[in-house]
Amino acid sequence: MKLSQAVKRVLIGRKLESSSLGQTLLPKRIALPVFASDALSSVAYAPDEILITLSLAGAAGFAFSWKIGVAVACVMLVVVMSYRQTVHAYPSGGGDYEVATANLGPSAGLIVASSLLVDYVLTVAVSVSSGVQNAEAMIPAIHGHEGVIAAGVILVLTGLNLRGTKESGSVFAVPVYAFMVSVGALVIWGLTQIFVLGHHLQAPTAAATIQGSPKYASLAGLAMVALLARTFSSGCAALTGVEAISNGVPSFREPKSRNAAATLALLGGIAVSMLIGIIVLARVTGVKMFDEQGGASRLIGADGRPIESQTTVVGQLAQAVFYDSFRPGFYIMIICTMVILFLAANTAFNGFPVLSSILAKDGYLPRQLHTRGDRLAFSNGIVTLAVGAAVLVLVFNASVTALIQLYVVGVFISFTVSQTGMLRHWTRRLRTETRATRKERRQWQRSRVINAVGLVMTGVVLVIILVSKFVHGAYLALLAMAVVFIGMKAIRRHYDAVRRELALSSASDRALPSRVHAVVLVSDLNKPTMRALQFAKATVPTFLEAATVDVDPEATERVLERWDEEDVDVPLKVIASPYREVTNPFIEHIRRIRSENPRDMVEVFIPEYVVGHWWEQVLHNQTGLVIRTRLHFMPGVLISTVPYQLRSSEAIEQRWRRDDPRSWRDSARTVDAPKN
Repeated sequence: MKLSQAVKRVLIGRKLESSSLGQTLLPKRIALPVFASDALSSVAYAPDEILITLSLAGAAGFAFSWKIGVAVACVMLVVVMSYRQTVHAYPSGGGDYEVATANLGPSAGLIVASSLLVDYVLTVAVSVSSGVQNAEAMIPAIHGHEGVIAAGVILVLTGLNLRGTKESGSVFAVPVYAFMVSVGALVIWGLTQIFVLGHHLQAPTAAATIQGSPKYASLAGLAMVALLARTFSSGCAALTGVEAISNGVPSFREPKSRNAAATLALLGGIAVSMLIGIIVLARVTGVKMFDEQGGASRLIGADGRPIESQTTVVGQLAQAVFYDSFRPGFYIMIICTMVILFLAANTAFNGFPVLSSILAKDGYLPRQLHTRGDRLAFSNGIVTLAVGAAVLVLVFNASVTALIQLYVVGVFISFTVSQTGMLRHWTRRLRTETRATRKERRQWQRSRVINAVGLVMTGVVLVIILVSKFVHGAYLALLAMAVVFIGMKAIRRHYDAVRRELALSSASDRALPSRVHAVVLVSDLNKPTMRALQFAKATVPTFLEAATVDVDPEATERVLERWDEEDVDVPLKVIASPYREVTNPFIEHIRRIRSENPRDMVEVFIPEYVVGHWWEQVLHNQTGLVIRTRLHFMPGVLISTVPYQLRSSEAIEQRWRRDDPRSWRDSARTVDAPKN
């Protein structure tokens, strides 16, 4: 086995046959960490963004933290209820894209798809960046190298996801559940110490003084509305990833829709509980954050000097709750938070490839994104997502505060368009399906009300996000969505144009060429050339000739002499080349044959050496490669490469047979096309 193949098998595992696809389906206990890790992990950075934005108003701004948290929780519950209707109505896995396309048209579907694709890339970048920042609470040496470390984490996650959904989900399940347990223990033990045992717990920043921006000093009027709207939009990052379950319904075990809906309900209940718990605990322990990236607010320590760097909300709470009473709990909390944030990207690694596969099947993305890899995962989509996210974390140096401004816009665009589509879906069903039972109609009416409420709420949130975040970076995300949208339209137009061009349209498409003129390219009279001549004879062409280009008169004379000595029964034509080049004179010779007899087909036979090492390929076949490439653009010309295996190639064939003997057996099987 070659070294590269051995490394690949170690990293992603053995190949899986297509018949094994059913074995990769997920039970609910694995599906929850696979598809919901993004939304669950957002409780680790959404509170940070809420407090950082509120810090612009000084200490008075933090009083609104729990109100913002409740508002975000209400939106999440409504969105979860809305998507429970979606997974029942559209269980095929298209999610928002399918809903929008079926009910609002292809353009609406592409708007949703472009926003989700961009948001999935941002999900990976934000989650991994937040995990790196949380790791700084335990490993301060990370400071200054966040971007490179985040890119390395993305590389590791890519390798895990290439192993397949079920296998990666089994790996991720333990840390996701450990995070849920540790957050629950943090909140319950913290609030118990404060309200039951009467302990006075204080966060490390509780005694610090916050200096807000003069713009929001009064915290009244339009300034207050603008600040709270911006805070709310940042907190809505907690909703990202909810839609991933609707895209991943085909990955669930039967009954797929019911299991997906149950997983959504679990996601909503757990995420809301953790988010509210952390925000309340942060409020009573006096956690403070400041705008480290923009510098609009400052945190002054008890010694009167500004604090230059800050620990995340979860890091501060873990220190306040566990550091003195149960120090291992502090490290467990930090490690679980760091790992869950890294693994939160897994939601996007499952959503992006599935969505891109559906788009590729519909002709809006390159076809390669539709095929599954060795492990039945959409490998090309996984790699594409990883490259996009790695570029982002390197450009923004894994800054969550900078990336969060680009975040959320896309997912709320898809939320709003999807809810509009679902509202039309239920309305059309109530109008057209007159034979439905009363129970079914009541169910549809109830679903329509849920989606209507979801539409109003997500629409309002989208407007708030666009207004409050546009100048802070949201315009970049909108620009990226527009580029993806236009690109997908262009790809579809190209595929449609090619399909029309290739469609059978008249009897002339079935017409046989008048004659076949075969030409064998000769550089020397040897075994490869003789094999090419014999192959050409076997095709029984109308005309057969050999052609050599006169680059070196002495070498040409030797070829002519040997041609006579071997008594080759094929005429050899010598093509003049005054400028000592092979390609252009030979191409002109073929073009001349075509122009003299336009209805004839010209078949060119080119001998090729089959070698066993890459460096041997550099030494051979280069002229033949250029000629083949040029001839591909000439209509009416068929190029036949006649391989001749050199001794070095035998080892390669034997190695391939040893590596995977099953593939050789499978390749020998043929399936006859059905005859009409």
